[in-house]
Amino acid sequence: MDSNRIGQYLGINRGVLALSIARLADALGNSVLFIVIPLYVAQLPHPAFNVPVPVLVGILISIYGLVNSGLQPLTGALCDRFGRRKRLIQIGLGLVGLATLCYIFANRYLDLLALRTVQGVGLALTVPASMALMSVLTRRETRGSAMGVYSTMRMIGFAVGPLIGGFLQVHLGFDAAFYAGAAFVFLAVLLVQLWIKDIPMEAKKKSDSTFRIIDRSLLSPGILSAGMATFLAANAFSMVTALENEFNARLNMNAFSFSIAFSGLMIGRLLSQVPLGRLSDNIGRRPLVITGLLLMAPATILLGEATTMLQLTILRISQGLASAAIVAPALAVVADLSKADSAGRQMSVVTMGFGMGIALGPLIAGLLVVAFFDLPFIVAGGMSIIGAWIAYHKMPETAKGKTELINLRQ
Repeated sequence: MDSNRIGQYLGINRGVLALSIARLADALGNSVLFIVIPLYVAQLPHPAFNVPVPVLVGILISIYGLVNSGLQPLTGALCDRFGRRKRLIQIGLGLVGLATLCYIFANRYLDLLALRTVQGVGLALTVPASMALMSVLTRRETRGSAMGVYSTMRMIGFAVGPLIGGFLQVHLGFDAAFYAGAAFVFLAVLLVQLWIKDIPMEAKKKSDSTFRIIDRSLLSPGILSAGMATFLAANAFSMVTALENEFNARLNMNAFSFSIAFSGLMIGRLLSQVPLGRLSDNIGRRPLVITGLLLMAPATILLGEATTMLQLTILRISQGLASAAIVAPALAVVADLSKADSAGRQMSVVTMGFGMGIALGPLIAGLLVVAFFDLPFIVAGGMSIIGAWIAYHKMPETAKGKTELINLRQ
């Protein structure tokens, strides 16, 4: 099978591939910090107020996602209004890379909070613009496959990044990890400049004087249920980030060992994302989202019972399989329902849900673990079951030829 036929089979073109590779480099840079930040917080002088380290880590990780998610409706609206998607991606990545580099100068907890806030702003500029480009570069018939490729490239970055971060921290120290993270993000800026061509907006859109952040199309059951599904997936799998020190103590691991287990999530997604994305084009998006949420529940609940590194790794792989069944089909649902002139805002609902899950998962874990270690995972697993019930009743099927598409373009 030649490259053109492979591209047609997977629903990708040069633009999708270029955007996916740039996202790979960006994910490498961001995920280097996943393993390093909890360890860095533990060695810094604590703030004047007495707060447990897991809570401090949860706040620090969460502020990034909260700022990112909170700003995405605004940045999505700006993307739709002015259409400078490529420029917004580059500005956002530049902010993330610069803040990552500045970690080498941070010597207080408040410094880290400020840098994480800047990174959140950068990601808020990048994600809606990237997803708006993806929505116009793909076709509904193969959109699940294309979203699977995009997510897979991102997951490769998230799988390898923690390994790089853990290895560099153990053998060369914190600064080496920060330099590496910044270098990967700046590489992504360069790749966007060289490989990605912006898609012009329609002239009538540019002349429209109405600027809206929220409209009725964002409140449709399909878009909201897709956003909820990605929130629950991200909330469940991100909880372990705030509990690295606790897992290391319980399972007798170091940073590199934890990074291997942590990356099991990305390995699971890497192995299954493209096939499941392709499957969503054939059997429908909705069944995969519901199945993924039902699988996420036991995979998450059992994390609190892990007694070895191998068990933790297997459960993280299971979470990766579950999230692969949720995220790409949910993105495809919103892209199917989105209008060309408001794709940035509509796609921001599902990416905002994912970002909010990444933000709140560690914070919830840091707060609930004070009661007992299993509690965060029981709560997240229960929420996933409720989410599956909501998706069953509220999420429309948008894959072509499965059921009638609920048309929000009118």
